[in-house]
Amino acid sequence: MKLKRFHLSQAIPQMLIDIISVFFSYFIAMALRFEGRIPWHEYEYFAFLIPAMTAISIAVFVAFRFYSTMWQFASMDELLQIFYGTTVAGILVTILGFAAAGQFSVNGLPIYRLPIPVYVMGWALMFLFVGAARFSIRLWHRRKRKSELQKDSEGFQRVMVIGAGEMGSMIIKDMKSAPESQGIPVIAIDDDRSKRGTRIHGVKVVGGRESIPRMAARYDIDQILLAISKADKKDKQDILSICAKTGCRLKTLPALYELLQSDDKSDGRTPIRDIDILDLLGRDEINLNVEEISGYLEGKTVLVTGGGGSIGSELCRQIAYFRPKKIIIFDIYENNAYDLQNELLMRFKHLNLEVLIGSVRDKARVEHVFEVCRPDVVFHAAAHKHVPLMELSPGEAVKNNVFGTLNVAQACDKYHVKRMVLISTDKAVNPTNIMGATKRICELIIQYSSRHCKNTEYVAVRFGNVLGSNGSVIPLFKRQIAAGGPVTVTHPDIIRYFMTIPEAARLVIQAGGMAKGGEIFVLDMGQPVKIVDLARNMIRLSGFEPDVDIKITYTGLRPGEKLYEELLLDSEGGCGKTSHELIYIGTPIPFQEDTFLEDLEKLRAVAGVDNVKMIAIVHELVPTYSGHAEENDALAQNS
Repeated sequence: MKLKRFHLSQAIPQMLIDIISVFFSYFIAMALRFEGRIPWHEYEYFAFLIPAMTAISIAVFVAFRFYSTMWQFASMDELLQIFYGTTVAGILVTILGFAAAGQFSVNGLPIYRLPIPVYVMGWALMFLFVGAARFSIRLWHRRKRKSELQKDSEGFQRVMVIGAGEMGSMIIKDMKSAPESQGIPVIAIDDDRSKRGTRIHGVKVVGGRESIPRMAARYDIDQILLAISKADKKDKQDILSICAKTGCRLKTLPALYELLQSDDKSDGRTPIRDIDILDLLGRDEINLNVEEISGYLEGKTVLVTGGGGSIGSELCRQIAYFRPKKIIIFDIYENNAYDLQNELLMRFKHLNLEVLIGSVRDKARVEHVFEVCRPDVVFHAAAHKHVPLMELSPGEAVKNNVFGTLNVAQACDKYHVKRMVLISTDKAVNPTNIMGATKRICELIIQYSSRHCKNTEYVAVRFGNVLGSNGSVIPLFKRQIAAGGPVTVTHPDIIRYFMTIPEAARLVIQAGGMAKGGEIFVLDMGQPVKIVDLARNMIRLSGFEPDVDIKITYTGLRPGEKLYEELLLDSEGGCGKTSHELIYIGTPIPFQEDTFLEDLEKLRAVAGVDNVKMIAIVHELVPTYSGHAEENDALAQNS
């Protein structure tokens, strides 16, 4: 290592201090060995050897990079560096002493080695002095930083860290090294009673989760940081629910899988993100049967219709991990597809990816894509899904959802696709809106195709609302809160089942791996959530008090909207279990298969042309449909 690579302004003073440290280490060792009465000839031996001893020590320190280390951030790693460096220096100095014995003379007297205790004590003192010099630099910088913080503490966030384990220790240390970026850690919280009253890098552990509101008020906390790595989702939700009542801003460290998948390599610091409503409503990480999934995705050409949408794009991200031969994104909206293409190619360097623009309503385009690309597996996520908008344009829901699905299903059989997975919805159960009714017809298409087509295994996957997807309440509530309110909820008693986008995508892929043909898989959606509670939590997470800082107003149910959604039809009975605890199989119910295709052609003829006849046919196809979309059609009302 060449000195020109060091910062000379730091290296030269440190080197001078080390020269003095080496000299006094061995001089004091001699004084201790001879109890303060050093014989004159030993002085002469020492004076002759000490320049070489010092030169060897400094050379070793250079080799161990003592002078290229930022000692103001010294920790256990740097202490080990000092130990190894001084130990090697001590050994080489001892070898020098033994080698020089009898080889040189001073004033006519031959030089003998210094006593062995001098070398041992000299090494110990050298380690002590060199280490003390380094760590005094850290202490000085720490005192200086603390003094600066005390002078201007109003400009920093006062932080409560929840979690006094390894992750908590890491983030506290990180924050103390650069408080200007993340705030000042003031107190820590941990449920482990053995940690109460202890300190982590000077930060006291003051209590468990039950004390969070009281301690937040006592210590004037501005921000709460969740630093728990091993707690399950239920514990985290409980802690976050308590924190949300304090009025403090909430932040968290990403989970390990998020860090591994993250492309953010910004500055090497511990990443911190805002608490999201998904942290309050999500579940523990879903375990997938990798072998089952790999069996039908690895090395295969996979087509995702609606691949640029919320679910479709996440399906593409998840599928990419299973090393497919090729992923084809098929979508009508080129902007989303283009953004997803760039993202996937950055994250998966060797991914074979193709983006094709087109509509599933265009039968010729669909067949051309299948003929050229020859997909092995198709995930059909393309659909109109916004309930109130489809009530205003019911013909478009029928043309896109029903006949888009029919086009894809028929192309799968014609071009020998091995498996087709339809993305369905809980709104297909006893539908009160045209969107749900069309998705129920899509499920019937899957069941019909499974029984009458021999080349493809068809399967549908039914689940509820997806948090954060395009058109969901989460983005709407965020915009309303950012604007200062009010936050609008349709009804105080309305409830919905929720699932995160990654969770839904993983379960869809897993369900696809279980398919035998004709199943309607139903995903376990957990506990239903009141939308008004969701709104209140989002307001609190933003640092406001519901109905005080930001009002919640009720606008009434929209056309086609229900107070609650169902996952099973009454006639489907109970759900059969599968090998995955969160995936069930609904019992298929009989329908008029003999006239099914004829009824679909009748529906095609009147879709968007005669809404009254169209809705009448929908009622015949879906007897449980109770809506009247023809009365809501926007153009019919204006004509």
